[in-house]
Parts: sequence; structure tokens; C-alpha cells
Amino acid sequence: MSPFPHEDAARASNPAAHAATRKVSRHLLGFLFLLFVVSFLDRINIGFAGLTMMKDLGLTSTQFGFATTLFYVAYVACGIPGNLALARVGARRWISFIMIAWGVASTATMFATNAHTLYVLRMIVGVTEAGFLPGMLLYLTCWFPPAWRARANALFMIAMPVTAALGSAVSGFILKLDGHAGLAGWQWLFVLEGMPAALLGCVAFFYLDDTPRAARWLTDAEKRALEAEIAGAHASALLAAHTPSQRPGLWQQLKSPVVIRFAAAYFCLVNTLAMVAVWAPLIVKGFSASTSNVTVGLLATIPQIVTIVAMIVWGRRSDRRQERKWHLILPMLLSGIGCVLTAQGGMPLVQLLGICLASAGSYTAMSIFWTTPDQAFTPDARAVGLAVINAIGNISSAANPLVVGWLKDATHSYAAGLVYSAALLVLGAAIVATLPLGRSREMKDVRRAAA
Repeated sequence: MSPFPHEDAARASNPAAHAATRKVSRHLLGFLFLLFVVSFLDRINIGFAGLTMMKDLGLTSTQFGFATTLFYVAYVACGIPGNLALARVGARRWISFIMIAWGVASTATMFATNAHTLYVLRMIVGVTEAGFLPGMLLYLTCWFPPAWRARANALFMIAMPVTAALGSAVSGFILKLDGHAGLAGWQWLFVLEGMPAALLGCVAFFYLDDTPRAARWLTDAEKRALEAEIAGAHASALLAAHTPSQRPGLWQQLKSPVVIRFAAAYFCLVNTLAMVAVWAPLIVKGFSASTSNVTVGLLATIPQIVTIVAMIVWGRRSDRRQERKWHLILPMLLSGIGCVLTAQGGMPLVQLLGICLASAGSYTAMSIFWTTPDQAFTPDARAVGLAVINAIGNISSAANPLVVGWLKDATHSYAAGLVYSAALLVLGAAIVATLPLGRSREMKDVRRAAA
């Protein structure tokens, strides 16, 4: 007997859809991963720039944190319009446009001269990048059936720890260019890590297709099988959420208790993602005042390597067992434990272990989280619904840098901010426990069909 009966059942019940999904994985996920790498790099490189930028521009931790908060304020405000635009004009045109725009905007951060110009420039980056991640989450629902979503999400979202790992190492070396051509090291950082987004935006216009139906690299039979599989899964999930007599409108769906709980849980989770992305380099730097920026960059890659392995292994496990709830709760609690360990000052090895747990737990939880919210919405409401959940979650991203920066200035330690993150993770795990995330209804149907 196969050790993976769920996957065998899915293959047996619809072999054409299974083969088409594997082809989609090979064609799309590598390229989407690359796009997310440059997107996430342009979001987090401010953390490494801060190693020298704060001193050069005379910024306090509160001002530096506020610049990142303003990025997320703009990001949250423009996320819903961005998904509406993607649904209207198509992923190919929209993703290409925003990548070129944010690549130019991120590069322009090199022109910051004080706190106020930094505030303006980071808000522009937030506006231009806002449509990318919620747009990609919507895009993946058009190409992957729910039973494949944890693996697809994990392989796409490992771009975050991969970027943090490579960005940690590369950014440390880029900062050593300080003084070349009259530019500071942090200015070179924005130039060399911003322009690839604009270049890839041009490539995306020719590489991406809006839907399986438009894909010339799929056969007609594969297109029909894949679209039928995805439509059937969404219809089953919607029937589970609403009685047949209900015709819920957009507002009715957005204010439903399930959607509110999804948004609240994501709010609690995203706080730690922001904590790891923005403050980890500065926490590692705090191990020793004499630690060089190159060493900080290399040390900061360790948690990301652990995170990459955890995301792939845990995502595959969740899909094969078709279980979501505990696969989400456990990494959230593990991340909370990591935050508490990191707060233990004076013990660098324990703190590094804590950062590893906090990073691996939070990013793994994120990839599992996004396997299910789309099934709470009708097709015409899905673009707005996913963008709303993402926007509410990123309010936490906006608050975290400001709160942690203020706590750091007030206490001269990151411990209070880390405890704040741990408390939100415990609350988020408690909310997830109330969500309807049992074994996949789709896979129960598949098993019955294959029996």
C-alpha cells in the first residue's frame, strides 16, 4: 500500500487533472517564485539598509520603524484596488505593470536624505507593491485545486525565507560598497536590489497567462480537466458554507463570522512575519557590538535555511494528510516559543535558536493559512475577499515596526517587542482552533470515488 493514499486517490479519480496540475507546477511555480524573491527583497532590504542608514540619516529606532509602518499603511490601502484591477485587466498586464513601477520606486529610496523623505519614498514603494501578493494568491486559485494548494503555496512562499537568506548574505557584502561612485553602502543596496524587479516585470508580460484556458502550453483536454477540477472544488466548498437557498452578496460574505475569524487570525500571524523580516538583522547585530555587517548577514541566513526546509516538509505533509487546522496551529505556537527564547538577552545561541523557531513557525503557518480562505467566497467575491483578509493582516505589519521601535527606544531592548509578538501568536492559534479547517471535503469525495 502506498504511504500517501490521499495523493493516490486524487490521481486515480481524475488522472487528467492530476497530470495537468503537475505541468502547471513545473511551468509556473519557478517563475512565480522568482517574482516573489524580488518583491520580498524590495520589502525587507530596509532592515539591512538600517544597519548604516539610521546613522547616516540621523534616525531613531522609532523613526526607522515609522518608515516601515508607512510602507504597510500604503500597502494595505492599495491592496483591494490592486486585486480588483488584476481581476479586470488580467494577471499578465497587471503584474508586469506593478513590478516595473515598484522596481523604480524601490531604487528611488536611495535618494532619501532624512526621515521625512524616507517616509514619502517608502509609501510610494508600498503603493506600487500592494497588488502583488494578494494578486498572486488569487492567481494561484485559478491554477491549482485546493488539494494541491499547501504544496503550491509553500513552493511559492519559500521565496520569503530564500530571499531573507540570500538577501542577508548579499546585503552584507553590498554594504561594503560604501563610498564607491560617491554612494553610501545602503544606497547601493537599493540600486542593486531594486532594478531586477523592473526587468522581470518586462519578462512577466510575455511569460504569464491569465487563466488555464489561455495557456498555449496546455492541451485542450488538460485545460478542460483542470478547470473542471478547480470549479468543482470551489462549488463543493461553497455549498458547505452556505445552504442552497442562500445567494450571499459581497458584503454579506465579508462580514460573515468565518471570514472575520480568518482575518483576525491572519492579523496575529503577520505581526511575527514583520518582526522577523524587519528586526532580525538588528537583533543579530545586538549579539555583539563588534559584529561586522557581513557576519550579521551570514548569521541571519541560518534561520532562513531552517525555514525553507520546514515550509516544504510541512506543506507536503499537510496536503498528503489533507489536514489544515493542526498544521496551522502547531507552527504558530512554535513561532511563539521562538519569540520568547529570542527575548532571553545575553545568550546568543539561545536567541539564534529562537529566531530560527520564530521564522520557521510563522512562514510555515502562512503557507498553510492561504490554502483555505478562498473557499469561503463565491467566485465573483474572491478577489475582494482575499484582498480584505490580506489587508487586515497587514495592518499588523504596519503596526509592528512602530510598536517594536517604540518599545526598543523605551526599554533599550527588543525583548518587550518579542513578547508582544508571542502573545499575538497564542491568540491567533486560539482563533484558528475555532475555524472550520478539518480534513478536506474535496479529498473525502475523492476517496469515496476511488474506493
